[in-house]
Amino acid sequence: MHILVIEDDRELCHALQLQLAARNHTADCCHTGTEALYYAGKDSYDLILLDRMLPEIDGLSILRSIRKNNITVPVILTTALDAISDRVDGLDAGADDYLVKPYDTEELFARIRALSRRPKAFQEERLLSYKDITLDPDTRMLSLTSPGSSSDTSPSGTGGLRDKMTPDLEVQLSRREALLMEFFLRNPEKTLNREQIFARVWGPDGTVEEGNLDTYIYFCRKHLKYLKSRVQISTVHGTGYRME
Repeated sequence: MHILVIEDDRELCHALQLQLAARNHTADCCHTGTEALYYAGKDSYDLILLDRMLPEIDGLSILRSIRKNNITVPVILTTALDAISDRVDGLDAGADDYLVKPYDTEELFARIRALSRRPKAFQEERLLSYKDITLDPDTRMLSLTSPGSSSDTSPSGTGGLRDKMTPDLEVQLSRREALLMEFFLRNPEKTLNREQIFARVWGPDGTVEEGNLDTYIYFCRKHLKYLKSRVQISTVHGTGYRME
């Protein structure tokens, strides 16, 4: 799962990031309410761990904002406020669960597992498809599929979700390649600027050389060529890239 950790305590945030990675989760961190509103608003995460007390914009305001925009990603609200009224406020604002600080990380992981078992909690993290390619984000397998070989829930066949697939050809992606391809598949035929891609694939705190993105774009293009897909990742000069 790809998890956004919104926490102003940088040491705690880093520790959570390492522990989530040890359990095969990918975690991005941000530390202010303004950053949180920006990254949570992208609707590209499977779960958000949200601290209620944040600088600039508080956690409840962030939560209300993303729910107002119909973003249904599961949210676990964390806070040192343990009064019943505080918990009710958090749940009424749209939180799926509430965890009082200081908490044991094993309890946190148990609650993440519980949310993942809900029937609709992570329905968008299944198979992502566009035209003749399909990506399984869990296995990082990118596949070529013939017309009619899968059930496409998107009437236009762009950026849809597929729950059945018979691949004609497939290739295993690296973790970074899969994150990059997933971002394109969630935003087909849209120009994604370099800043957006860096934030999504390397995380808001990630340090990466400018040329690394071009290298991974090259790798993804090479995979599409190997699959003989009609899909291309085009360069939008001076801006970024677009899948089309």
